[in-house]
Amino acid sequence: MTKFLLISEDSGKEEVVREVFSTDEVIPCVDETMIFDILKVEEPDIVIIDGDIEVLDLKPLCRKIKQFPVVILLILGKKEHNKDVTHNINLFIKAPIDKKLLAATVDSSLRTRQTLLKMTKSNQELAASLYQLNVLYNTSSQLAGSLDKDKLIKIMIEGIEKSLNFELSCTLIFRSEREPVLIVNSLYKVSDRLLEALKLRAILSYKSLLSDPPFDIKIGNLKIEKNIKHNIREYDFSILRFDNLFAPIMLNDEFFGFTEIYREAPFSTEDATVFQTLVRQVAIPLQSASFTQELKATNRKLQKLERLKSEFISIVSHELRTPLTAIKNAMDIILSGKAGEMTENIEKFVSMGKRNAIRLSGIINDLLDISKIEAGKMDFKFELMHVEPVIEYVKNNLTEVAKEKGLDIVFTPSEENVEVYADSNRLEQVLTNLVSNAIKFTTEGNIEITTKVVNARELQYDHCFEEDIKKLQGNYLQVCVEDHGIGIERKDLNHVFDKFAQIENSLSRKVGGTGLGLPIARQLMEAHNGAIWCDSEINKGSKFYFVIPIANDKSNFTMIRKQLVQQARSNGSTVAVIKIKSTNETIEKLLRENNLLNKTYMANSMIEKEGLMTTLSLILMDGDKPSAEFLHKKIDSVIEQNKDLYGKCDIMYSYEIEGDTHEKDSYSG
Repeated sequence: MTKFLLISEDSGKEEVVREVFSTDEVIPCVDETMIFDILKVEEPDIVIIDGDIEVLDLKPLCRKIKQFPVVILLILGKKEHNKDVTHNINLFIKAPIDKKLLAATVDSSLRTRQTLLKMTKSNQELAASLYQLNVLYNTSSQLAGSLDKDKLIKIMIEGIEKSLNFELSCTLIFRSEREPVLIVNSLYKVSDRLLEALKLRAILSYKSLLSDPPFDIKIGNLKIEKNIKHNIREYDFSILRFDNLFAPIMLNDEFFGFTEIYREAPFSTEDATVFQTLVRQVAIPLQSASFTQELKATNRKLQKLERLKSEFISIVSHELRTPLTAIKNAMDIILSGKAGEMTENIEKFVSMGKRNAIRLSGIINDLLDISKIEAGKMDFKFELMHVEPVIEYVKNNLTEVAKEKGLDIVFTPSEENVEVYADSNRLEQVLTNLVSNAIKFTTEGNIEITTKVVNARELQYDHCFEEDIKKLQGNYLQVCVEDHGIGIERKDLNHVFDKFAQIENSLSRKVGGTGLGLPIARQLMEAHNGAIWCDSEINKGSKFYFVIPIANDKSNFTMIRKQLVQQARSNGSTVAVIKIKSTNETIEKLLRENNLLNKTYMANSMIEKEGLMTTLSLILMDGDKPSAEFLHKKIDSVIEQNKDLYGKCDIMYSYEIEGDTHEKDSYSG
């Protein structure tokens, strides 16, 4: 049945309308207030307006009626109407009314209206589907970007709420094997007895899902987390009669929990599909989060074991050093003759003992060095220097050892006189190790040491060293130690710098060693922002290379930073590294402000320019977040007070705080 609202004072026209639409409902009205009440309550399909009505102003009336989803038909009579009225009208018919024309006009308009309503409904459904798809896409993107279980569940619940508008949701998850949590998200408050019912329902659902539950959940050990939006009313048992959807959060046979939602309005098939999709989407990242959690726990255990191992090595090494020093001193006294005359055999055996004491001392030193490096406690004293004096010193020290085997050590320095920022004692340690190894594993020929300046792009190396070398950029001083000894098979090259590793052959077994010299050398080169690698051919010899960056502002600053961080860790203090970035000349002007960036701040600093961007990097000893933020605010204040000097500028700040925990916190502003 069609509903008509007739707005007319003419009883004749009303009689015609009632006659034409005798099987439908016709509601006559000429009171403006009543007209809009009827439109809101009765929701008529068609409004018929008499164009000759005198008691109403049709201009505002038609404009207001048009806001309702109705068809407006105007009966044209003697009065003329301007565009302000007619452009709000859908249909027109002239008086006197032709009954057949009126019926046909209304019938046609009703069919058109039905079509439009269907299209509107389809558009609304399409818009809702598109919105749900957009929510699914955004939720999927957010889920892919997190490995935090709590955050993943929160993202899933938010996605379900956005797409389905539930009144209440209950989600059971396990923060750990022994910590089940029921997360309740509700539009309104939840009564205590409803909460107990939801807990019981969750436990029963858990037991019904798993034939052999790994953990027995009870009312007492089920933790509740409530997220309530509004406190204006309270849900009770009646909400359990709402329509609901339920889905387990599972991947293959791995169970992570489940979620259930309640809504007063019924869920459609499309709603159920969206719900199931969102729940399935969270299962894969939850599995990844579980793996990550397990991996972190395993890593913590390994780090603890590594720390205990290093501490054990350090303690044992120190404990061995004390009696070993006493043994060596006693043998020196005996060999000097101060303890009395010795026979030839006694001198022979005491000398043998001294040699082995010296060898054992070297092993202990290697163990101490590797434990210090791994604990981050190795001391470095970086300074600008030339490498050639260090090489000459090592050469002179080992010349006699080489001559005992009939070998010569030859040094060919680079023609370019360059400086590096390095610790001379640690370079000497690396070189001594490389040259000593060359002497050990060579029976004839020369040990050749060469230096030259190279660019990182020119370096040639076996693919097994790519990870160490590909990060290098710019120019480096390369040192090469070459021998003509037994060589190393190519398949063994990637094990040369492993701890406690010695390539297995008869000669290596004869010469012995801890297998720590080369790993120590590798760590020392990493500390110098360089790299070490080797190239070898079996029975033809080996070449060991290492490179150190040629000194420039950036490499110097990096090494200063490493040295200061090392000192901070030893002292249990912190270091703040602050970067101030700006376009135009703002930073250069800041540097001229003595009260702003004085010598204390500028002692360890560097300026880099890249296009229009200038970056000032500062290192503050005993620096922390408050001190970095103080400098940040101070600079902002000076710029704000001196706009004429600095002009309009955009300054970006970032700072890293490094402490004795070896952890690094980053901030930006």
